[in-house]
Amino acid sequence: MFLIPGWIIAALTFPGVIIHEWAHKKYCDWTDIKVHKVIYFQFTNPVGYVIHDEPQKYGQIFWISTGPLIINSLLAIIVSYFATQTQTESFLYYLLVWIAISSGMHAFPSDQDAKHIFDKSKILLKGGSSKLHYLTYPFYTLIWLANKLRFLWFDLFYAIALVSFGGSI
Repeated sequence: MFLIPGWIIAALTFPGVIIHEWAHKKYCDWTDIKVHKVIYFQFTNPVGYVIHDEPQKYGQIFWISTGPLIINSLLAIIVSYFATQTQTESFLYYLLVWIAISSGMHAFPSDQDAKHIFDKSKILLKGGSSKLHYLTYPFYTLIWLANKLRFLWFDLFYAIALVSFGGSI
């Protein structure tokens, strides 16, 4: 495998970064969390972010953190489906495939997003909350692993799987 600096990948897949941050913002709006600042894309690290009030409820933390996984993944599938409805080899076809792949590549929550869910679940479990919060442990591990495997292009393989699924519908 060859390594490409992250900022180059982010620049080439900037629609996915924008959709990722938009998803965080939309889930803040939908869960009544005030947003203070949104950077949808920039050429510095981090390439995008949302600054918002601290969620007080587990559901708010969960949905805000996992919003990009849901929205980016669904969008990759839907856009790739529409790509198959266009004439292959056309500009529109390649544009849609690029948007679908870039969306899929940026679907996974960051380690920080997953950690917010994990930390809140640990607090709730100590407080005697539902044992369903134990499901956070494998979820956190999968997100952590997916983020660590980016150097092996796991995010690209995930995106290709989504695009293949959307194209086969």
